Amino acid sequence: MKTDTAPKPEASPLRIANFRAYWLARLTMTLGQYAMMLIIGWQTYNIARDSGMDVAEASGQLALIGLLQFVPLFLLTPFSGWAADHFDRRNVGRATIALQLLCAGALAWLTWSDSIALWSIYAVAIVLGIVRAFNGPAMSALAPNLVPKAILPNAIALSSISWQTGMIVGPAVGGYTYAIFPSLPYLVAAGLFVFAMTALSFIGKVPQPPRPQNQQPIHAMVEGVRYVVRNKMVLGAITLDLFAVFLAGATALFPVYARDILKVGETGLAQLAMAPAIGAALTALIFSFRPLKTNVGPRMLWAVAVFGLATIIFGLSTSMPLSLAMLFIVGAADMFSVYIRQSLIQLHTPDEKRGRVSSVSLLTISASNEFGDFFSGSLAYALGPVAAVVTGGAGAIITVAAWTKIFPVLRTTRTFDPPDELVGQQPNRELPEEKLQEQIP
Repeated sequence: MKTDTAPKPEASPLRIANFRAYWLARLTMTLGQYAMMLIIGWQTYNIARDSGMDVAEASGQLALIGLLQFVPLFLLTPFSGWAADHFDRRNVGRATIALQLLCAGALAWLTWSDSIALWSIYAVAIVLGIVRAFNGPAMSALAPNLVPKAILPNAIALSSISWQTGMIVGPAVGGYTYAIFPSLPYLVAAGLFVFAMTALSFIGKVPQPPRPQNQQPIHAMVEGVRYVVRNKMVLGAITLDLFAVFLAGATALFPVYARDILKVGETGLAQLAMAPAIGAALTALIFSFRPLKTNVGPRMLWAVAVFGLATIIFGLSTSMPLSLAMLFIVGAADMFSVYIRQSLIQLHTPDEKRGRVSSVSLLTISASNEFGDFFSGSLAYALGPVAAVVTGGAGAIITVAAWTKIFPVLRTTRTFDPPDELVGQQPNRELPEEKLQEQIP
């Protein structure tokens, strides 16, 4: 009699060698990214303030950083999703990490030689926008090919832990090493990017989905958008995050709060950046051991509402402990909704469309993050930083109320189970689960 080798839902994806390599690559890449991005924002704001700009004008420079990252990502998204579905996703990941390595090296040199200026930071921001356009779809679409479907939600939670751990430790590395020597954060980031490239090289060959013949990138992107629009579950989940985080994103204004409102300097800036990541990482850790199974849609909506409320309180706070507590809640609520959203999107999307749908999802995430940074900075320029954060948090709560009416499927979805027409479309159909089990030592 044949033994059932399918993994149990609570089995750890880290038992699979390919996933371990992927997890380490994503962890070290994220560490380098957030160490670098924290100092980019800090240097931008300080250069602007030291040149005579007031708080509002300097906030506008932070807005420009977000815009410069968003524009190339927006323009290249049709090609990045196509690339994730047509090329080896490991190679795409390695190439994008190599570009980040070059950026870190350039910023280290400019900072060490005391020649860094706003124009050089803007140039790096554009390159990082290009990197994000291609890195996100490739890395997101790679993960489901490394584990059996039964433990995919666990893998998503663990992948989120690597990301959130990078968001916790990365800013700490950036802020505290900058206090030692200004160019040191970029040198550390460069070393982390080298490690990430090496880890990706240890991932064995993984299956690629069938490649449509003679399909152009724009047509592929349109097909991905069409699928998202037709699938109300995926559309509602993606756009909920888009509008909520776009309105309530306060991270771009952390340098303003650190220097001019809370007056805590670069080490305090690191703590502000770490607080939401700690909340998110602890939430993801809980989900990795106890995956959410019931009432997933209503819980996602409530999580976004809590996210908005905590953002409002942070915006009004002049106390560092209260600010850190609210940012911890912001991160925990955001991860709660991210875990549900990503699980629903991955499990409700066929593998051959996953790269393109991931690129659409990435575009909305970047619209909410990078373009959201531009929106927050611009609003701070017009209204002041406190009013900008409070207004954004209120907007997130209003978004939740609206989405419960526009997308009723979100409040009625109880489990992650895909619809009947997707059952049997395994994310690893070119690599049977028996083969995946062979990778488990």
